[in-house]
Amino acid sequence: MTIDTNDILNSILESLDHVDYIRPEEIPNIDLYMDQVTTFMNDHFASTKRYSDDKILTKTMINNYTKNNLLPPSIKKKYSKEHVLLLILIYYFKSILSIKDIETVLTPLREKYFPGEGEISLADLYREVCEMEKSRIEPMKDSVREAYEKSLSSFSDISDTDDQNELRMFTFLCSLSFDVYLKKMMIEKIIDSMASAEEE
Repeated sequence: MTIDTNDILNSILESLDHVDYIRPEEIPNIDLYMDQVTTFMNDHFASTKRYSDDKILTKTMINNYTKNNLLPPSIKKKYSKEHVLLLILIYYFKSILSIKDIETVLTPLREKYFPGEGEISLADLYREVCEMEKSRIEPMKDSVREAYEKSLSSFSDISDTDDQNELRMFTFLCSLSFDVYLKKMMIEKIIDSMASAEEE
């Protein structure tokens, strides 16, 4: 099997160029029924699906998020803009965090900003975080390029070109994975400290 690592790197970097977020003004200003919420989420996150049959959001997921205190209950079977913002945050977090961890992270947001009674709105908070994240894309691309360049210098003593390319791809994958592993470990430590503070 021949893997063109340059094509993969270019594809990764290009995908980072297309990372975007749902802006608060794109969320309808009227309360939505559950079907409308799932349609909105599935339409707006369609490009993030890895496989065509992946589900972004289902009724069962929404009910589970409510049952696990991630999402406040609907009001008269309708969901507000704030509900949708929390669902977007849950969508991003759920690929790396447990339900319990997401609950810990979102509890302060639900309690202070969900009904729109805090010093800032949930929409303002969400917008600021997303804008900050957008500014991190170029440094992330530089980090990915650096990991790729380092992987190209590995296994130089392997004579078979296909084997060498395969091992270099594995090295590149490990480098990216290690970065995720370390960041996940840091995230969990922060969440553990948040949970301890709540208990006190």
